[in-house]
Amino acid sequence: MTNTLIVMGVSGTGKSTLARALASKLQWAFLEGDDYHPQGNVEKMRRGEALTDDDRWPWLDAMHAAIADKQHHKQPVVVTCSALKKTYREKLVGKLDGIEFVYLCGDPQTILARMRQRKNHFMPADLLDSQIAALEPPQTAIFIPIDLTTEEQVAAVVRQLQSATY
Repeated sequence: MTNTLIVMGVSGTGKSTLARALASKLQWAFLEGDDYHPQGNVEKMRRGEALTDDDRWPWLDAMHAAIADKQHHKQPVVVTCSALKKTYREKLVGKLDGIEFVYLCGDPQTILARMRQRKNHFMPADLLDSQIAALEPPQTAIFIPIDLTTEEQVAAVVRQLQSATY
């Protein structure tokens, strides 16, 4: 039984917007993955420098611990995390059960346009190419197009969770 949704994808796909809407609809907790980045990671991204795997491991460890804590307290949760590589997703899951990934996917030009419209976000649009280059799309996930409205995305996720046919 699913008790954790990880909304994943490159920056600018709308992970936080969808995850907040899902958490509200499902009445689950919400965790913003960006809040778990060490300050050094945030500063590096603000400078326009792409994170390395070594930069990401402590962040992924902290996110895994937060998910494990929610599961330990039997509190379903919706989490945002880029989760770009298979090894990152494996690190997030570890030995936990009940985790499903929701993959927001779409056209890179649309994503870039969205990123350029954002205000006060530490992730510059210039880093989108590095995220796309690092992305290893999941084999198994709930695939959600970014061109749907948030309401349509939520409905699609809920429908697929109920039918478990993804």
